[in-house]
Amino acid sequence: EDIFAGYNNAIRGGQVAFKEYLQVGKGRDVGMSQIYQFEAKLSQGAGEQSLSRDVYRLCQRLDFSRLLSYYFGGIGHYFSNVLTVITIYVVVYLMAILALYDLEKIGDRLITPMGTIQMLLGGLGLLHTIPLFSTLGVERGWWASLQELIQVFATGGPLHFMFHIQTKANYMTQTILVGGAKYRPTGRGFVTQHTPMDELYRFFASSHLYLGVEMGAGLVIMGFYSEAKQYFGRTWSLWLASLSFIASPFWFNPLTFDWNMVTADYVKWVSWMRGHAGGASRSWSMWWSEETSFYSKMPLTSKGWFIIKAILYLTVAEGIARSDLARADTTLNKPIVGVSVMVASIVILFICWWLLSMVEHLMPYPVRRTIGILIAVGLMVSILTVFIEDSNFIRYGFAAYYGIGAMCQVGLLFGSKFVKKFYFIHDLVCGHIIFIPLFVLAVLQIPHHIQTWLLYHNALSSDVVVSNILRYARKSQESGGTTAPNEDLVEQISELRKIVQKQEQMIENLGSGNVSATSGMKQNPSTDAIASLIKAPSQDKMNIETQPGAYNVMGGSMGGRTMSASNLDVWGEMALGDSAVSQGGYQSAQSYQPTTAPRTGDFEFTSPSAMPPR
Repeated sequence: EDIFAGYNNAIRGGQVAFKEYLQVGKGRDVGMSQIYQFEAKLSQGAGEQSLSRDVYRLCQRLDFSRLLSYYFGGIGHYFSNVLTVITIYVVVYLMAILALYDLEKIGDRLITPMGTIQMLLGGLGLLHTIPLFSTLGVERGWWASLQELIQVFATGGPLHFMFHIQTKANYMTQTILVGGAKYRPTGRGFVTQHTPMDELYRFFASSHLYLGVEMGAGLVIMGFYSEAKQYFGRTWSLWLASLSFIASPFWFNPLTFDWNMVTADYVKWVSWMRGHAGGASRSWSMWWSEETSFYSKMPLTSKGWFIIKAILYLTVAEGIARSDLARADTTLNKPIVGVSVMVASIVILFICWWLLSMVEHLMPYPVRRTIGILIAVGLMVSILTVFIEDSNFIRYGFAAYYGIGAMCQVGLLFGSKFVKKFYFIHDLVCGHIIFIPLFVLAVLQIPHHIQTWLLYHNALSSDVVVSNILRYARKSQESGGTTAPNEDLVEQISELRKIVQKQEQMIENLGSGNVSATSGMKQNPSTDAIASLIKAPSQDKMNIETQPGAYNVMGGSMGGRTMSASNLDVWGEMALGDSAVSQGGYQSAQSYQPTTAPRTGDFEFTSPSAMPPR
């Protein structure tokens, strides 16, 4: 509402005072999902602005220079992202269709792609880093600026920025075609914990993962059928975009390549896929219904774009079916098992699967479980037999996948419930395309250490906690001359310092590859800076000393659980969990013994034996 108030004021001839500052930073420590929601909120707002009368009337009254300034400083930025993604999508399918229908030629002469020149032109995109390099050079120095740029590229910065280009494009187009802009809370806390894969899949499937898999499939098809040379030179940027849409949510998620995390995430994802009740967070069925509910409500003009997409799928399906991919002459090599028999068995088994889903609530668990396993095994054996006996069905299968996709796209637009089963299979395929590489990388173990070192080597988490320590210490210091010491502040300062030390130790150990190391703490300038505020600076200021017996760290190492006076877990598991040392239960913590701090000057602080009622 604030931007529309400004529009109305400007249209009526008013002016708004604008104070420009050199630099005002408002930082917020958020994770990938929070950034996604923030970008979605802004993109939907830009979409609503582009449809409003206010923007139309304002632009009618601007001269050309101010019109360009407004466009590129506002909604034009989001339109540029939309055009970028549409261009990538069209180029992928155009190159795939040209290869499918053998049209990569001028007359009878095969085209000669200039892949090297395309790579050089793509490298010109690095010129966009010059403003950042100049700004950081003035503020920090040129060497520090160069180091910052190298760090951005090494930690996957280009993948992050390309990922959010699609975020903006998706929600901009969705708002223009359908509407539905709303406020999205983005959260506040510092995010270092691992996000389960089922949650990431719900967040990014509709906007990024489906598109990334679709583009990758188009590039694979082009690679199979293209006769022109320099495949990598022509497609490296398209593969980079596809990889960024698929891999970015998982690369920027802590502990993605840890074997225990991957296996636990896979179990959760499968359980979510099989769920039927409990909301979108517990059931794929409920999530899919919510995600696709807007298709049937779209006006006919908006549905036209998706009908064009379905025609595109049919074109690819026809090209694959007519091609020579895995073509075999069955007259010379007669199948041992009749293919028609196997196809009929596959159809019958799918019908049995559908009937089982209708009556499974009436069956006991062992019976429906056994029948489900038999149907699944029968389908796998039948499909493999068909592909082995007649390799032509490999081509027919790929063509059918695109053909069924076109049918499902049209069915979705007109509210057909039948297409839900096919989308379930598609989500199973997309999910395993993501999980299979994750399992392979988790087995190698090296990617896990590389990711952790790249994302946390600068001790970012400890620097964030230091700001809280400084704030609480400053409050306690300011109250030193007037009021009694605040026991809550003393406890908070003590616990925050322990978090800093614990995080630094974990980051240092992971960087050196020794997770179980319990050596001395590394010195950090950020934590050393708080010494003057935590410790007693002088006799004329309040001296706050924490109680050494008030909190016990179980296991004797920095990675253990911190227990409160009532033997409760004060700080739960962080992103890395507890250390490998033996962890006792809540009852194994030592009992709390009230102690008295030593006297310092005229001030004495004694821990009470009983807490006052709240």
